[in-house]
Amino acid sequence: MIVGATLALAGAAQAELGDDGLHVAPWLHDTFRDLREDLAEATANGQRFAVIVEQRGCIYCSRMHEEVWVRPDILQMLEEDFFFVRINMHGSTEVTDFDGEVMEERELTRRWGLLFTPTIYFFPEEVPEGVTGPQAAVVTMPGAFGGWTTFNMLNWVLEHGYQGDEDFQRYHARMFAEQSAAGATD
Repeated sequence: MIVGATLALAGAAQAELGDDGLHVAPWLHDTFRDLREDLAEATANGQRFAVIVEQRGCIYCSRMHEEVWVRPDILQMLEEDFFFVRINMHGSTEVTDFDGEVMEERELTRRWGLLFTPTIYFFPEEVPEGVTGPQAAVVTMPGAFGGWTTFNMLNWVLEHGYQGDEDFQRYHARMFAEQSAAGATD
């Protein structure tokens, strides 16, 4: 199965990798990784704060960077509407969680119970004191998804869909039907 996924990626455009082996993307913000400060900056900019966890060699991260996040409509949202900070699943850079605990990235990902990448946590505009990232997150997007699922997830977060009666699966089905009827889907 890994061979098939690797062969499928062989034909995709190769995204630039940084010295740490992680993808370079214009929508990823390099901060001091104090999540409380990052949330405040995102909110002040009128953007939604999100944390993405990735790791070197992740074929699913590569797929997202090379096929999904580069799609013009998705890229525009990532750059304009969101403030993304990346955590390296095995990294040693210090991160301050929302509850004030300071630890290395790899310790944070263990604390958050992460096993797979990419995983994206979307946060509300305000986070109560004393909670961790997973406790504060309003939505968690685990894994790699296709373009329309990603597009619809980003919009659902922007529209605060998690506060309404329509869960994401129903929202996505409704939106995908509308997008298909308009001839917009792949």
